[in-house]
Formats: sequence, C-alpha cells, structure tokens
Amino acid sequence: MKVSSIITATIVAAGLLGMGLSIRSGLRTFNWGSQRTVDVRGLATREVKANKVTWPIVFKETGDDLPTVYASVTSTNATIVKFLKDNGIKETEISISAPQVNNLRADRYNTLPLPYNYSVQSVVTVSSSQVDKVRELINRQGELLSQGIAILTGDYSNQTVYEYTELNSIKPEMIAEATKNAREAANKFADDSQSELGKIKSARQGQFTIEDRDNYTPYIKEVRVVTSLTYFLED
Repeated sequence: MKVSSIITATIVAAGLLGMGLSIRSGLRTFNWGSQRTVDVRGLATREVKANKVTWPIVFKETGDDLPTVYASVTSTNATIVKFLKDNGIKETEISISAPQVNNLRADRYNTLPLPYNYSVQSVVTVSSSQVDKVRELINRQGELLSQGIAILTGDYSNQTVYEYTELNSIKPEMIAEATKNAREAANKFADDSQSELGKIKSARQGQFTIEDRDNYTPYIKEVRVVTSLTYFLED
C-alpha cells in the first residue's frame, strides 16, 4: 500500500508540474503575441542620368537587281560609319547587322503592281557610354539625309534605348534613406498613439525599379526602392 501510494503521489506531482509548465509557456506566448506592432514603409527615389545608350540607325535600299541593291547597302553603311567616327564614336561602339532581304515578287499573296523586286533593310547600331555625344548625333542625323540616306524612324522594334547600369553604387544610400523614412513614419504613429517605438520585429527590402522619369527625357531615369518594416510598440 505504501509503495502504491508513493507511485500515485509521484504521478500526480509530475502531472501538476507538467500542467504548471504548460500554463507558464502559454502565458509567455500570450504575452509575446499580445504586444502591439506597427507596419510602415519607407520610400527612397533618385534621378540619375543614363550611362549607356543603344542607337539603331535603320535604312532601306530597293531595286530590281539584288547585287546592285546590296552594293548600295554596303556603300550606305560605310557612309554612316564614317559619319559616326568623324564625330567621336569609337569603332568598338559600332556594329552592323546582317541585311534583311525581302523579295517582294516572291509574295504570292500580293496581286498589286510592284515598283521594284527587292527591299533590303540594314541596321548600324551604336552602343556607347557617351550618352551626351550620341544624343547630339541623333539630333544631327539630318546630315545623313543631305547625303541621300533616308533614316527610318518610328519602328517599335528599333527604338533608341537608354540604360542606367550603376545601381550598385547607389543602393546602400537609398536603402539607408528608405529605412530612415520608414522609422520616421513609425515614430509619428507611436507619438500619435501615445506609445514608445520599440525594436524592429521584421524588415523587408523591396525591389529596385529603374524607369524613365517621363516620356520626353528617356535619358533621365528615376530609381525607386521601398522598404517594409514592422516595429514593436511599447507603453
């Protein structure tokens, strides 16, 4: 009987101890989860100049004799390249794509009279870090017209593209600024709610975006980043 009583008492004591620990753990969890938090976002923006430009110079030559048309394309390419080099563009910044030949009479769906047999399109591309220089030459491409070269514009597949490639150099400052702005917003919320701002519970850095500032100055870019933070609020 004594041994049985001891065993029973031990089991009861262990059960009570386990229940006490569970209640204590539950209270801790309850207290932690009941803490108030505030979610805030901080924005940082920068206006930067593009540091790379890709300028495709597109033209077409037409005619009935393909070798003659091709010779004309070759001559025009040489004239364009000379214009670029004479105005400070390096040879390594210039490339010439293979010509695209369109045999109009081979189009069996065309029933209209054709003024010529062949249309050949060529693209001379400038890819350069001399953004200001290229912009100047774009404004001067009328000089090519005076030499009988009809530059095609408005082709969606051959648009001039401006890029900003030095994002890593401004990332740290922008992240710091966005985080500072988020903290200021959190402090304002804490003051309005008569609380004290506590430690950061969680933080998440948003994705950097680089877009044209507007439709008229594509060589000016706007860089944006948003950080999201959650702070504890203390009474």
